Amino acid sequence: MDIAALSTAMSRSALSQSVGISLLGKAMSQAETQAQGIVQMMQQQSVQPHLGGQLDIRIL
Repeated sequence: MDIAALSTAMSRSALSQSVGISLLGKAMSQAETQAQGIVQMMQQQSVQPHLGGQLDIRIL
């Protein structure tokens, strides 16, 4: 493989890696935003500790 082809291949590889890192960064940012929304939604919900404390089951 000559130097020009090797240089082109390395450049393409670096570009591909940069694009991948950029996409991962955007995905992480979006996941962070969604997580913040879920936390906020959970904080707004009224807590009713008496619900779900008991389970009434009848076996026939």
